[in-house]
Amino acid sequence: MGPGDTVTSFIQAIEGNDLERALELLDPEVEYDNVPIAKVHGPDAVRNILAPFLAGCSEVEWVVHRQVEQDDGDGSGTVMNERTDRFRMGEGEHARWVEIPLAGLFAVRGGRIVLWRDYFDDATFRTQLTGG
Repeated sequence: MGPGDTVTSFIQAIEGNDLERALELLDPEVEYDNVPIAKVHGPDAVRNILAPFLAGCSEVEWVVHRQVEQDDGDGSGTVMNERTDRFRMGEGEHARWVEIPLAGLFAVRGGRIVLWRDYFDDATFRTQLTGG
């Protein structure tokens, strides 16, 4: 499995509401840098950030528009993608989509993500969260 496959599997696990499977694809020393917000280290810290947010979503879609990879041939390399991360917040007639255009960078070593960095506009994200 190349680095692009690892990242695609990670995204599919998030979309499938399988956070534990996604976390298995992270290195124990992973750095998750949500650039405009915060940087954390380790799968447990990633879980602490993602689990409460994802719990408030009835659907998750990470639409990958473009993805490129540099493959070192041993399950290691770098993956960059341009995505729109979509989160359906709420239930029923009050449900709405929050959409965040972003650029992601992933470093993969030995089939596990060691660096995950997402770049996006925080104001766009927060405005959508508050419905403003």
